[in-house]
This record gives sequence, structure tokens and C-alpha cells, in this order.
Amino acid sequence: MTKTILITGASSGIGEATARQLVAEGWNVALCARSEDKLKKLSADMGAKAIAVKCDVTDYGSLENAVEKTVKAFGQIDAVFANAGTGGQAGGFSSAPRESWEAIVNINILGLAYTLQASLGEIKKSEGHVVITGSIAGRRSLDGSMYSASKHAANAIGYNLRGELKGTGARVTVIEPGMVDTPFFDDPKPQALRPDDVARSVVFALSQPASVDLHELVILPTPEKE
Repeated sequence: MTKTILITGASSGIGEATARQLVAEGWNVALCARSEDKLKKLSADMGAKAIAVKCDVTDYGSLENAVEKTVKAFGQIDAVFANAGTGGQAGGFSSAPRESWEAIVNINILGLAYTLQASLGEIKKSEGHVVITGSIAGRRSLDGSMYSASKHAANAIGYNLRGELKGTGARVTVIEPGMVDTPFFDDPKPQALRPDDVARSVVFALSQPASVDLHELVILPTPEKE
């Protein structure tokens, strides 16, 4: 039976790369993001196995709508990739714009929690899989970084969700990449990971048999030769 995944933050970067790889593997994919035009182009490019659903993870009703449309289109949801996220601005806790903190908390923490609450009913039904985009920044201390704090929270949500789902057959994997060269950054990052690198780790996690519960995957670029 063909499996279905709902991906937030699917219009570019890691989300787009993961969607493309999973469609190639035979999955149905619901592409969810705020950029409707980008999503429509991507879904048209991917064919009948992909649908575009405009969705803002800070709006719970928007997520409920995305789940409903995905189930209507494909019958069920076997996996959710909670990938939407945003970065911060310079200044640290001394002087960074407070508005940037609000965006980080609303998208990286509350948006993640909203995504889970909207989709977990379907995930429990299918004994499915939740994949969360964390970060190596959630394992390390980054001076003055609210973004890092939000990724520590993402790790904690993954741990706590795993406990909540114990005995349901559903699984939780947190993907924790180092720096990734995506539109997330204003300038190219040639020594960073590529979106396809992270996407392969998501596909790997989802490909494990039901007997394997892959908790965390840390993916870092290979250091340059001296």
C-alpha cells in the first residue's frame, strides 16, 4: 500500500528535497507551506503523487485544514515531517529584535506543537511516524541564540512525544543537521550540508521496519582536508 506523508515547510530547502525523494520512492506527499505559488509549481512538477496545501504552522486551523485535505486526497497519513522553521537575528539576548524571538517561538516551538496536535490522531490510526527537524544547535550552546534555545525545545518535544506515544505503534525521529546550504541563509554556504543530504536521512528513518525505533540522527558535513 502506498504511504502518505504531510510535510511542513515544503516549498524549498530540506522540505522540498525530502518531498522529491519520497515521491521518487513511491510515497504520496502533501506539500504544506505559506508560499502557495511555489507549492503549486512543485506539485505540478511531482505529478499525481503530490498535492499543494497552503498552510501556516502558527495557525492551528490552517493545520487542521491541511490534515483534512491530505486525508481526503490520499485516504490516510502515515507520516508527518514537522520541518517548518525560521532563524533569528543578530544581537543576542542583549539587543536582538524581540519580534525575531516571537517569530522563532511561534514557528519553531508552537508551530511544531500545533503540527503534532493537528496530525497525531491520524498518526495513531496508521501507527505512523513523526519526523522533526531539529538541529545540532539543539545539542550545543550558541552564545545569545534564541534559535538554539528553540531547537533544544524541539529535541525536548521529540523526547516527550515519544513517551506520550509509547504503546501506540507510532514512532518519533528527530533529525539534527549541522549547517545546511538553503534559502534559510542570505549567502551561499559552500562547506555546509545540502538539502538532499538531510532529505536522505529522513528517507532512511522512514524506511526502517516497524521493529526499529530510530530516535535521533545527527548529520554533519565532513570536515575539510587540511
